Amino acid sequence: MQGFVDGLAALLGAASDIVWGPPMLVLIVGTGLFLTIRLRGLQFRELGYALRLAFSRRQDQTSEGDVNHFQALMTALAATVGTGNIAGVAAAVTLGGPGAVFWMWVTALFGMATKYAEAILAVTYRVRNARGEMAGGPMYVLERGLGQKWLAVLFAVFGAAAGFGIGNTVQAYEVSNNIQQYWGVPSWIVGLVLASLTGLVILGGIKSIGRVTAFLVPFMALFYVIGGLVILGRHIEAVPGAVALILSHALTGEALGGGIAGAGVREAIRWGVARGVFSNEAGLGSAPIAAAAARTDLPARQALVSMTGTFIDTVVVCSITGLVIVATGMWQQADPETLTGAQLTTRAFEAGLPGPGGMIVVIGLILFAYSTILGWAYYGEKCFEYLFGTRAVTLYRALWTLAVFAGSVATFGIVWDFADVMNGLMAVPNLISLLALSGVVVRETRRFFAEGRQLQPPAARRAAAGSAPAG
Repeated sequence: MQGFVDGLAALLGAASDIVWGPPMLVLIVGTGLFLTIRLRGLQFRELGYALRLAFSRRQDQTSEGDVNHFQALMTALAATVGTGNIAGVAAAVTLGGPGAVFWMWVTALFGMATKYAEAILAVTYRVRNARGEMAGGPMYVLERGLGQKWLAVLFAVFGAAAGFGIGNTVQAYEVSNNIQQYWGVPSWIVGLVLASLTGLVILGGIKSIGRVTAFLVPFMALFYVIGGLVILGRHIEAVPGAVALILSHALTGEALGGGIAGAGVREAIRWGVARGVFSNEAGLGSAPIAAAAARTDLPARQALVSMTGTFIDTVVVCSITGLVIVATGMWQQADPETLTGAQLTTRAFEAGLPGPGGMIVVIGLILFAYSTILGWAYYGEKCFEYLFGTRAVTLYRALWTLAVFAGSVATFGIVWDFADVMNGLMAVPNLISLLALSGVVVRETRRFFAEGRQLQPPAARRAAAGSAPAG
């Protein structure tokens, strides 16, 4: 039996290396670059407006949709801001050197265009299901926009499978492992509580998930970011040097804690891009599932909001992790065999803020992992619904809740590679739809800006203009 498990682990590891090899990374970043050109650098020109729109108090309450645009953004961020922001950044620095952080930034900047396009298509081709709720995402884009039902089914299968791995069991294990390690609470107790909390939230569907994540995500992100900023403030003299080191090593490369000089820019790019994509999920096709539930009168309105998620996830949260690791000098002690991932980040925070520093990472990991469980619950549910209909949703939610408990009490050694493979396979049909329907993205963008950039919801605009809405 052990031989079979070892063989399966080796097979999945090899498959993951192939799926996430250079061709996939080039395709993902290349798609972002292509969309950036077609949209004339929209993410750079309109980021400020998009952020104001995302956090505006004037939420659209009159258009079709299940949640407001802030709740949709927080649901997507709940799934996106996860252990990758802590462990993934540390792994990138360990294997690619400080320069990997720069390439994570590059990936995010182009990924914003990708996330924008994903959301436009998701809202454009969304439908109402049998329960009157919005349903959208790459599977509906592929079927209704491209007429490729088989690609839609493939995406839904890969998405549902990936959810139970990267979005559920491995996250539950992270929560259980950290609570058990630092507070001594048995894993089965953690599993029962975590499964109960998850079930209570997801049984209410996207509206319940949206309400919870609208509170949880800002709190957990601010908690972690403020903790990191305190550390950087205590080491303010080292911050300029850390930034300079990141920029210089982006073109020279140094990895393995400085033990091997000149590892090369190739490794910095490889690990920066790979971990950047894993962190912000731009191009994977997951986030637009949440965007499709938003109340909005124009697809581009929600798309602008959605693209800020990539900025917040990578340029803000991941940067805090990377800067703390570099500014405290802990990157020089990184070792892919003994000290990497969350452990390295914990050491860096402890070095920067003795006492509470390590606890910031532990609590951050727990909150990030739990929020990922909630966000991915909705992603997987919609994929499951697409495959088996709305009647299967209750069964899915029950299975999801049970999987949370299972992940809390067991170690899933091969689940990571399995989830990596499923995530990569999700990206392929999604990227096909983005490239093939880029004209729709451009058309909807022009329509939005032709009507004027307004923070007001449609009802307020109609009252002010004294006319009926366009389109």
